[in-house]
Amino acid sequence: MSSHAQPTSNPNSRKPATLHSLRAMHARGEQVTMLTAYDATFARLADEAGLDTLLVGDSLGMLLQGHSSTIPVSLDEMVYHTRCVARGLQGGAAWLVADLPFGSYQQSPAQAMASATALMQAGAQMVKLEGGGWTAEMVRFLVERGVPVCAHLGLTPQSVHALGGYRVQGRDADGAALLRRHAKELADAGAAMMVLELMPSSVAAAVQTDNPGMITIGIGAGPDTAGQVLVLHDMLGVTRGKLPRFVRNFMAEGGSIEDALRRYVAAVKDGSFPDPVAHAYAAA
Repeated sequence: MSSHAQPTSNPNSRKPATLHSLRAMHARGEQVTMLTAYDATFARLADEAGLDTLLVGDSLGMLLQGHSSTIPVSLDEMVYHTRCVARGLQGGAAWLVADLPFGSYQQSPAQAMASATALMQAGAQMVKLEGGGWTAEMVRFLVERGVPVCAHLGLTPQSVHALGGYRVQGRDADGAALLRRHAKELADAGAAMMVLELMPSSVAAAVQTDNPGMITIGIGAGPDTAGQVLVLHDMLGVTRGKLPRFVRNFMAEGGSIEDALRRYVAAVKDGSFPDPVAHAYAAA
């Protein structure tokens, strides 16, 4: 079966996002919106709805491929989906971030550079890697060679087995201090953006305060980050099973997928999502 629908020019009148424009947005206090995207059609819909940034997440391993974690996803698969999303953004405005999958950057800075090159040649404008400590060296190596980097702290799904499952990170004083130290190291290494996942709101707020120029993007990290991200399938209510408390189903409010995407953008921009009680976590 084939579709006879022809691609149309994107009616989006926004100027294409740049790292400079995202930093300016953060500096004036405007929340940065992000969603995951894995194909051209949803990328176009999200862009037309006003998303500032899209993330080709290795979460596709669970959502599209049926794996129990992100670990099996290969670099070739990430390149394929990045290329699809980039095509959907042709003529659009959203900034495109792509995940470096497990095993594609841990070995050496040179390996990280080769993997980042593949993703950027596929259309990514920034790459994301997980973890702190040893990753600062990787970030510095990439940034010095012209690769914009998004870091990722808190719950890092590629390390789910080492972390003991999908658990809130940094709830005690030692854990919180470690997250703040790693965030500072990554910021000093040149990371321009940082996803903060599944951590107490107070810890995420402290990371943002410690690194005022950093564009922090929260997911289960409370309302005091510079922006928010959700997994597309989660916020559309199509993911099966029990969802984390930080997810809000924007399709449940009625309307179309396009309306749900617009409501998400509006809710992040006006601060009504995430709710500081319903969608956030407290320290121990």
